[in-house]
This record gives sequence, C-alpha cells and structure tokens, in this order.
Amino acid sequence: MPHTPEPDEDDLDAIPPPQPVFHVEQALLGALLLDPHRLDDVSGITAGSFSTAAHTALYAAISTLPRPDPAEHAKNTTWLDRVLTTAMEQAGGLTATYLHTLIQVCPWPSHAPAYARMVEAEHARRRLLTAAEHLVHTVHDVCLPRPVQTVLAEADALAAVVDDIANRFPPRSGVLPRTPAPPPAAAPDYTEAVEEEQLLLATATARPDDIDAVRWLLPDDLTLPLHAGLWQCLTTLARRGEPVDPVTVLWEAQQRGLLDDGREPGKVLRMLAEPAGSVGHWAERALQRSLLTTAEHTGRRIEAYAGDPANTPFQLVVGARRALADIAAVRTRWQHATGATPPQQRRPAPAARAGPPTTTAANAARPTRATR
Repeated sequence: MPHTPEPDEDDLDAIPPPQPVFHVEQALLGALLLDPHRLDDVSGITAGSFSTAAHTALYAAISTLPRPDPAEHAKNTTWLDRVLTTAMEQAGGLTATYLHTLIQVCPWPSHAPAYARMVEAEHARRRLLTAAEHLVHTVHDVCLPRPVQTVLAEADALAAVVDDIANRFPPRSGVLPRTPAPPPAAAPDYTEAVEEEQLLLATATARPDDIDAVRWLLPDDLTLPLHAGLWQCLTTLARRGEPVDPVTVLWEAQQRGLLDDGREPGKVLRMLAEPAGSVGHWAERALQRSLLTTAEHTGRRIEAYAGDPANTPFQLVVGARRALADIAAVRTRWQHATGATPPQQRRPAPAARAGPPTTTAANAARPTRATR
C-alpha cells in the first residue's frame, strides 16, 4: 500500500538539519543557564555572534541580567524565568521547555570557553562570507556613479574584516584553505570590452609614442589572449625603438605564434588600421575593467573559502589575504594611471595624453588606501 504523507510531512523533510555550530551554541547556552557565573570565562563573542534569533536573544538576556546567587539558583528557576521573559521580548517563540533542553544537551558546562571559541570561529566565517558577497555585488552594480572608488571601498571593508579575524585568530604560516578557487568569471560587458580593446590596439599602432605613457597597462589586463599578445607586441616594438605600424605588429605577432590558430592575417591588419580617440583613454578603460574583474574574482575566491565550513579561521585569513593582494596590485597601477599616488611614488612623468581627460580619470582622482 503506498505511503500517504501526513500534512506538512514533505515540508518537514525539506528542512535541512542544523549545522554543527547550532549544537555548539546550544551547549554554550546550556552551560551558562546551568551556571551563569561561567560567563566570566567566556570572551570574544556577543549576542550577534549566534546563528539564530532565539540563541541571540537568550545570550543577550544571560549577559545583561544580574547573575543569581549560586545557592538560590540551585534551588529554584527564578533566574531562568527572568531570562526567558527577557529573551521572549526579542524571540517570542521561546519556551521554558527549550531552556531546559539546552541545559540537558550541554555535555560539560566547564567546557563553556571552548564552546565560545567555536561560536566565535563560525561567526568569523559568516562575517567574511558576507563581506565577500558585498564586494561581488558591488562589482555588478551598474548604477554606481564611481564604480572603482566604491569597489575599492568594499575591498577595504573586506580587508578590515580579515584583519579583525587575524587579531582574534592569528594565522599560522603556510596554512592555506583546501577549497579550490572558482574559475574567473567572464566580464559582464564582454562585447564592449572587445571593441574597446581593438580601439586601444589600433590607436596605439597609429600613435606608438603614446605607449610609454601607459606603462601601467599590462597584457593580462586585456580580456582576449590575442589582444594581450598584440599589446605585448606593441610594447616590445616601442621599447626597442623599432618602426610600429599594422604590418610590423603583424610580423611580430607571427614571431610570437599568435597566428598559429589559423587566424586570418588580413583581419588583424584591418583591426589595427582603425584608430580612434586616445591611447590613454582606452588604456584606462581596460585597466578599470581589469580592476573590477580582479575584485570580482577575489570576492568569489573568498566566498568559496568562507563558504566551506572545513576551513579554520587561520586558513581563511591566509587565503583571504592572498586573494586581496591581487586587488592591491591592480590598485597600485590604477593610482599611477589616474594620478592618485603621491608624487614621490610616481614613475617619471609620461607624455601628455591626447584629448581631454576621461570621465573615469576625473572621477578616480581621489586617493584610496591600499588593500592589505
């Protein structure tokens, strides 16, 4: 006879089981309810460190109410009743039965400091995950008037979370997260990026003297391998002082194997023969895109690390700092490109760019703190 589910049985089956930290929080709260004076041994956490509203409300009540006399507390439930009444102001679903359950499931009340450290570690992981998610969300916010500055501010906020976790859990050298980093995501404006990079390459081919002024742009900043290779060809020819035009660039590209995939030389020549605007403008656009792409990938890497509960706080700090170093490297070049670094840190002054300053450059002139 087929099984007929009871009402809401399927809904109950769909509810995931509690995570380990839920049981740790229960043990900690049970220890504090049984012996409130053990709160003196608990440090590093606040009510906001707990994963549920009920546990948050209970810890807030336990930590704010005057502690009972130990002898009286052993005889009656007066203090427990006060805790329940206070906590129910924030979490109305609490019951006296749940408080007694917490006391019963606590294996060793004397282990309260260890339980608190576990709660603190899990809270650190959630904080890091939230900060990384904010960074990725900011990168994709197309309504931002100054995307680079806003993204770098979010990166600084993420770095501050990492620093705080490091102060609480000093990292051990060489302990990296075991979680594999996610692959880089394609740029959201991929078509626009390709078109702008083609204009950069063509304009640099027509005005090779301007290439030296954008030494902060690297081949890896470009989205397509062909574009990255052609930019390397251009910078190499310019550095050698050799003639630069579509034909010489095409020949250099052949020497580097860029045409080995059967790419038609005529198409490369036509692309390099259609300049527009200024080298500085298109180079800055490419660098901005590279910075935002790097920030997104950094955020997604840290999301992956923080989303894996197997990673310890030590591993999260080491992995996050290595990921944030990628943003710091691009930020430094962005500051050189937009004039946001102190004069003593700049390279020799480049030649003046052709045309008026870009909107991006004008908006990016505000200094920003380097990400750690």
